[in-house]
Amino acid sequence: MESHNRYLKYSLVIFAWITIAGCAVGPDFRTPPAPEVKSYTEKPIPAETVSAPGIGGETQRFVEGGDIPAQWWSLFHSEPLDKLIRRALEDNPTLAASEAALRQAGENLSARAGTVLFPSVDANLSASRQRVSGASSGLTDSVAGTFNLFNASVGISYTLDIFGGGRRELEALRAQVDFQRFQLEGAHLTLSSNIVTAAVKEASLRATIQAYRDIVASQTKQLQMVERQSFIGGASRADVLAQQTQLAQTMVILPPLENDLARNRNLLAVLSGQLPGNAVLPEFRLEDFQLPVELPVSLPSSLVRNRPDVRASEELMHAASANVGVATANLFPQITLTGGGGSNAMRIEDLFSPGTNLWSVGAGLLQPIFHGGELTAKRRAAIAAYEQAQAQYREIVLKAFQDVADVLQALEADARTLRAQAEAEAIARETLVLTEKQFQYGAAGYLTLLNAQRQHQLALIALVRAQSTRFADTAALFQALGRGWWDRNEKETKQ
Repeated sequence: MESHNRYLKYSLVIFAWITIAGCAVGPDFRTPPAPEVKSYTEKPIPAETVSAPGIGGETQRFVEGGDIPAQWWSLFHSEPLDKLIRRALEDNPTLAASEAALRQAGENLSARAGTVLFPSVDANLSASRQRVSGASSGLTDSVAGTFNLFNASVGISYTLDIFGGGRRELEALRAQVDFQRFQLEGAHLTLSSNIVTAAVKEASLRATIQAYRDIVASQTKQLQMVERQSFIGGASRADVLAQQTQLAQTMVILPPLENDLARNRNLLAVLSGQLPGNAVLPEFRLEDFQLPVELPVSLPSSLVRNRPDVRASEELMHAASANVGVATANLFPQITLTGGGGSNAMRIEDLFSPGTNLWSVGAGLLQPIFHGGELTAKRRAAIAAYEQAQAQYREIVLKAFQDVADVLQALEADARTLRAQAEAEAIARETLVLTEKQFQYGAAGYLTLLNAQRQHQLALIALVRAQSTRFADTAALFQALGRGWWDRNEKETKQ
């Protein structure tokens, strides 16, 4: 028994060495190189944006290669926004689902690693009562007997990973874990970006609603003035009706805007993990935000390492590459070692007593010969899946660079738009004030006044939209760059 145990131990050591020394068939995955570009856009973007008077008109400077903070939304210096995002990161069900998916992938890896890297050891204990017929052994029934049989044994089984199929399978599972990790980071980024965008939209809607209410108040005052002019003969009945129509048309705009505001707050409630009916939400206004004056912009060479969606796509490509190795290894022989030892006795107290021991050692070789082309077809399918993952990765990289280029151009163009719109609103406001005075003293006709009202109304609403766009563009830039999730992970690891 001792010599056999020594033989079994030596055999396991030899086969384990063969497994470790064996090569892993299939392609070895390598991280794709970053695109060799020096700029995100075809034409260089100015180092800073133009300034404009009023909200959101600060000059923004692009800091090439600057570090993006993990809590990038804090650059807007809005404490209500910070609190809402912190609550959302704790209570949002989408994040909870992503975290659970990450844990599931990790457990699947651990489960498979236990099978691939270590032998399976099972203990068996059984008891049975049997009756042996004498006829089955050529004896008479009088020789037949009834007896108990007890068995206690331990079995060991291990499939040698000579061609690396198991290691490639673990490689694919590790890639799936990393994929879920980057999916979680992407969910963090999307959630925080959606909240910032929704908060800016709420502020824009509030400013737009207030602007229309101011217009309604002004038009109501002007209607009273036109009615007085009509009473003394300085204006016609048609002028009064025109002003009433103008006021009614402006008031019609308010209910849809108020509905949009309510729906946007419902969205903020759900994003933060609250029910709309009892959500505790702050009220956001444009004047509560500060436009970041310094915008860190990652180098083009580092964008593919910063974007969670690009990293997730890379891990899918990694998993597909490993699956090619798994399919290739299935074409080669598989060797399985088995061994066991135990005891059989007719009485339980006799187990493991001298003369009751039993053992077995075995090895099996499985060589696929003919499967109707199944194994080779699966390998070709795995190669096609890898090529598909490569194409999808390239598509996501291209989209990432497009996102950054679009936002950089929007930041520069929308800054110029805000300056022009601020000037247009100032001119329209000054023209309206002057026309109102002229109309009051009879120096201007009603059509002139009506046109001045419309021009100022359009300029004021456009100014509010241009202001909110500046904040939305800034949030979009951080989302496009992938933000500093790596910085947050490093701080969590140190803690």
